[in-house]
Amino acid sequence: MEKQNRIRSITVVGGGSAGWMAAASLVTYLGKSATVRLVESEEIGIVGVGEASVPHIRMFNGQWLGIDEADFVKRTHATVKLGIEFNDWARLGDSYLHGFGTIGRAVGPLPFHQFWLKLHHQGRAAPIGAYSAQTVMAPQGRVAPGDRSAPPGSPLADIAYAYHFDATLYARFLRELAEQRGVQRIEGKIVRVNQRADNGFVESLVLENGQLVEGELFIDCSGFRGLLIEETLKTGYVDWSHWLPCDRAMAVPSEKVDPITPYTKSTAREAGWQWRIPLQHRTGNGYVYSSKYISDDEAASTLLANLDGKALADPRPLRFTTGMRNKFWNKNVVALGLASGFLEPLESTSIYLAQSGITRLLSLFPTRDMSPLLIDRYNRESAFEYERVRDFLILHYHATERDDTPFWDYCRTMSVPDSLREAMDLFRYDGRYFRNGEDFFALPSWVQVMLGQRIVPQNYHPIVDEMPEEKLVEHVEGIRTLLARAVSTMPTHQEWIDRYWKANTP
Repeated sequence: MEKQNRIRSITVVGGGSAGWMAAASLVTYLGKSATVRLVESEEIGIVGVGEASVPHIRMFNGQWLGIDEADFVKRTHATVKLGIEFNDWARLGDSYLHGFGTIGRAVGPLPFHQFWLKLHHQGRAAPIGAYSAQTVMAPQGRVAPGDRSAPPGSPLADIAYAYHFDATLYARFLRELAEQRGVQRIEGKIVRVNQRADNGFVESLVLENGQLVEGELFIDCSGFRGLLIEETLKTGYVDWSHWLPCDRAMAVPSEKVDPITPYTKSTAREAGWQWRIPLQHRTGNGYVYSSKYISDDEAASTLLANLDGKALADPRPLRFTTGMRNKFWNKNVVALGLASGFLEPLESTSIYLAQSGITRLLSLFPTRDMSPLLIDRYNRESAFEYERVRDFLILHYHATERDDTPFWDYCRTMSVPDSLREAMDLFRYDGRYFRNGEDFFALPSWVQVMLGQRIVPQNYHPIVDEMPEEKLVEHVEGIRTLLARAVSTMPTHQEWIDRYWKANTP
């Protein structure tokens, strides 16, 4: 590769978690050959309202950026997240946990849940949550981060977990790290975007004070606005609100409530659902809803009436349209975070999708000629990932028996993408699920949510009958006994925080 064709100047537009994740990653891996700048305005602010994450953030922080886990947790007032508890989704009164990690232990080509299904049909099995470490630990408020002593293949080996954390503090933490590694932060509001006359590529940004900021590659992290990807390049948007009808949210922090649960709560409401994210110093709450079925005032009242502690502010409104850009990478602009699209926070995928976009960009990093081959590949992979996460979110809404409100009746009866319909039908028949390529949500996630939403397979895999009955019971119930015994000896979430992860004073 000719060195003169390499990209020497990268400009990130917008701060927040996505912007500083991108800047920190780019300077870490390209900082010796390229200048990395980030333009943001203190006046504009960020959307961050408190974040729940998925386990991939541990790899991103630790392996990618070399961040010390304890330092991150203390600086962002983080807590452990083992999964999400869903209340009132399939029916009023229902509750289940979608936990991270594996379910039981596979035997040869068959996943554990196929053996469980046979005993379940006989009325001889506990609920599926009794066979996964995270879903046993979470209700008891017990955690074991960092325990790698279990033998490989054991359901206790390398227990997957994520975090709840303050998104604003995370952005601040990453900004400090990025600036230490060489990112140049530029304060200012962008008032004009200059494009090249010959090909429409973004050439430079003009700030309110007249400063010109140039770049060869631009990363758009400007939030829902999409300053470069949409306002400048007119990329277009794929609207999925007919499948995911929630278009607004009210967010409000409340006082910390003990004990701090090591899981997120998602409770279905009249026209959407309410989140509860416990941090060390406060609790994050929000109501994601459809404005077609409930007013903003009613949503705010519902949210405030269902807090576990005293509200610390007035509810803050957010508006969005679920979907994705027609292109995530257009010309010399790559959109990340809310600028690239929006999938509501039901399964805490926002941070992950930004992280995934950064990883993909570094893998397909271009030269100045911006090869269409790289751009097309990036866009195909990004769209596939968004569509698969979309299907998983739709599953929660559509697989319901609720018809007690117009919102839930709509969700229950709406048509869904063919890809999701096929997955649901196949699972309902005999519990099989086939992962599509690099689909983010693996088999355990689909199994837990489908069972939790009352999609119970009518049959089980025929190979299961080859296992003798006594061996079947021994295998399935042995897992449950092992987990129950091991989890009972683990420290509580609060004990772990007090011992290792006590946050710095707010």
